[in-house]
Amino acid sequence: MPALVRPAPAPCGQPTQPPRATWQHGCVTAATHSSLFPQVPDSADAVLEGLDPEQRAVATALHGPVCVLAGAGTGKTRAITHRIAYGVRAGILQPASVLAVTFTNRAAGEMRGRLRQLGAGGVQARTFHSAALRQLQYFWPKAVGGELPRLVERKIQLVAEAAARCRVRLDRNELRDVTGEIEWAKVTQTVPGDYPAAVAKSSREAPRDAAEISQIYAMYEQLKRDRAMIDFEDVLLLTVGILQDRHDIADHVRSQYQHFVVDEYQDVSPLQQRLLELWLGDRQSLCVVGDASQTIYSFTGATPDHLLNFRTKHPNATVVKLVRDYRSTPQVVHLANGLLNQARGRAAEHRLELISQREAGPEPVYTEYADEPAEAEGTARRIRDLIAAGVPAGEIAVLYRINAQSEVYEQALADAGVPYQLRGAERFFERQEVRKAIAGLRSAARFGDNDPLLDDVVDLPSQTRAVLSGNGWTTQPPAGSGAVRDQWESLAALVRLAEDFAKARPTATLSDLVAELDERMAAQHAPAVQGVTLASLHSAKGLEWDAVFLVGLTEGMMPITYAKTDEQVEEERRLLYVGVTRARLHLGLSWALSRSPGGRASRRPSRFLNGLRPGSSIPGSRSAVGGGGGIERGSGTGATKRGRRRSALCRVCGKTLTEAGEVKLMRCEDCPSDMDEALYERLRDWRAVQAKDLGQPAYCVFTDKTLMAIAEAAPGEAGELAVISGVGARKLERFGADVLALCTGQEPGGADEED
Repeated sequence: MPALVRPAPAPCGQPTQPPRATWQHGCVTAATHSSLFPQVPDSADAVLEGLDPEQRAVATALHGPVCVLAGAGTGKTRAITHRIAYGVRAGILQPASVLAVTFTNRAAGEMRGRLRQLGAGGVQARTFHSAALRQLQYFWPKAVGGELPRLVERKIQLVAEAAARCRVRLDRNELRDVTGEIEWAKVTQTVPGDYPAAVAKSSREAPRDAAEISQIYAMYEQLKRDRAMIDFEDVLLLTVGILQDRHDIADHVRSQYQHFVVDEYQDVSPLQQRLLELWLGDRQSLCVVGDASQTIYSFTGATPDHLLNFRTKHPNATVVKLVRDYRSTPQVVHLANGLLNQARGRAAEHRLELISQREAGPEPVYTEYADEPAEAEGTARRIRDLIAAGVPAGEIAVLYRINAQSEVYEQALADAGVPYQLRGAERFFERQEVRKAIAGLRSAARFGDNDPLLDDVVDLPSQTRAVLSGNGWTTQPPAGSGAVRDQWESLAALVRLAEDFAKARPTATLSDLVAELDERMAAQHAPAVQGVTLASLHSAKGLEWDAVFLVGLTEGMMPITYAKTDEQVEEERRLLYVGVTRARLHLGLSWALSRSPGGRASRRPSRFLNGLRPGSSIPGSRSAVGGGGGIERGSGTGATKRGRRRSALCRVCGKTLTEAGEVKLMRCEDCPSDMDEALYERLRDWRAVQAKDLGQPAYCVFTDKTLMAIAEAAPGEAGELAVISGVGARKLERFGADVLALCTGQEPGGADEED
């Protein structure tokens, strides 16, 4: 493909390049960090203002097939939403005739929000499943008759029942993996009887014997039929079946939708591609956007082949490459490019070399730790320092390979007093406190004249704060990071939204704000909640933060141990690339040499960092390819200098301890305990009071294992308490006096609330 396809003369006499002042002189509107409430452009020409030449080429290419190869941070969503809005505002596209599809509800909601802000609110932006479900619900009575079967709510439970009927025992992890295999089979249009052959052909490593999975898969399908149920994969399969068999229904759909835009096209499965082809028919009005270097969902059936073969299938396609990275600093971009420079395979042959458009920033920091708790504590300290330096907690993320890694970081952040949120939790507008707050705002908008809370406030932000104060919002956040803090953060997000709304629209009223919230609820366009994000690398796709910490970067975790084939390893490299490109300014990469304190330092940093981290080199080369930055030796509670680590030994039998829980107790789990039961109960009661006062889960004060260790040791002075694993300097200062008082039979004097 050519490096860049310049735009052809645009429709309606639009110039192929914007006025010089809009982009060549630094006036390009950033692809990220745009205003929450921009003014709706007053004309089609105004929609194009602030786009760079390549984004403008996308926006004005409204006819024929269009392929946008968009690198991370290059403003692809901006380009395609402006393309749709420009077409609508110029009268070339009718809003109801456009269907924009993507892969997540969040992405679809963001697209709808942007289109609304550009004056193209009537355009449908949906996920593949959502669009197909609407069509299936509408056409089912005509195509099949009766009501559409109900959707399976919890697929994993039905798979468990199918396995039991096949007399196959599955543990929780196997159950999840077998469910994933069934989903993969369905999106690749593989029936149960063909599953073993399909697995062998694709070099896929099945979690169980392929014949067993085939049997469970067949029983799962039988159970669904018996109970008149369908799953999400069936939604696509049935829609495809109806459109293939009923030409009248296919013509009906095609008469409504004449123009299609597909975001994240590298992630389409064969089934989704077939559905797209049926929507299109023999037309060519298709715009696809993707980046083969961000293909990270092949385990779900996604393949970049459709993106890479687009020009072969559509020889007359317009192809535009977006490589100007507006998100990340040159230092972050340099590392991202360096990762892909070592990649192999077909996707790597089409990689995009990003060019940062931002000013220089700090170098990525590589940190080696003795063990995982030390890595978590060191990361939490760095995060606390960034927050103290002015970086909002909501602009910081910790990303890991698997969700099981989150627990140690939750504990470390709670110990450091840093608020956090887990990615993938309950949707913002579905939270109880948010629903209650919006109901309060709606009531105040209707009957505010009779509300004494609003007597002395006139501006919108003050009115919002006054109403939400009755729901638990305060000017200062509560201590800790538990449920109370989570609820406060939700309300604080609404307050910030009201402040931004008032700045953009000074005459706005409470009724206007409620209307804005209603539209955002419909679009699932949630405001940002402040708190460090903990997320897996897969779930971080499409997001970005000022500071990103990529943790656990060891062989066996990155790449993951079950990545066996060359292509599986390359997908792991792409996953790390996605993680790197989430960072705007600060980037930390770290790994631990052992799992537990005192463990054997047998781990090695990820091979993907070879030649990038200082002091390393690509295998077969003599010197490192400098990636910038510096390598640090991290420390934390329980960390010791390399080469002088002492093993933790059981104080009862003398055996070497490796499990974190045993290290805390300083004995094997099955060795006899000399714990003071009465002291343990007093400590538990005291911990419950502390957790309630701080608004934190009990484990954030001390874990059960730490309390057991304290009750067994019954320390009489601070030095004896400090050496117990799980205490640490911060907790010693905060809770030490209380704990020592309890251990000596006295009443605690209370924790230091000012800490």
